[in-house]
Amino acid sequence: MNYTKEQIWQFLAEIPDPEIPVITIEELGVLRDVEILPDKVIVTITPTYTGCPAMKLFEDDIIKTLHSNGIENVEIKMVYSPAWTTDWMSDKAKEKLEKYGIAPPVSGSQDKGFLFESGPKTVRCPQCKSTNTTLKSQFGSTACKALYSCNNCLEPFDYFKCI
Repeated sequence: MNYTKEQIWQFLAEIPDPEIPVITIEELGVLRDVEILPDKVIVTITPTYTGCPAMKLFEDDIIKTLHSNGIENVEIKMVYSPAWTTDWMSDKAKEKLEKYGIAPPVSGSQDKGFLFESGPKTVRCPQCKSTNTTLKSQFGSTACKALYSCNNCLEPFDYFKCI
């Protein structure tokens, strides 16, 4: 194996999120580090939340990607501290979410209104860009999303919760 850390990172940076395939694990902020040892490669990832069902798929995809590039001995290191936050999402990921039809986090992890009130003050509809929207359920298609509807275009949409 004669790959650099940067080359290995680039292989991994292309892996899509299995729940939102338009963004990658790098853009999501889950991919944290790559370490090359003489006998193996250690990939450090942080789950978006404890118990996230996508983490097993992340691990499988990382191993498969590295194996397909001739890196056989791979260790996945799961790190829970510091805890993942939507602040780790790239701006590119947030743009991709909106184009895909999911409202991106409004204001990063500083927006705790979701935990204590009815939701963020303003969530923009990814379809028509209206801010005249209504929270329908704090749980959307996955645990990290909430269900909203637009009062202008009447379309339902997911909002990626600020964590």
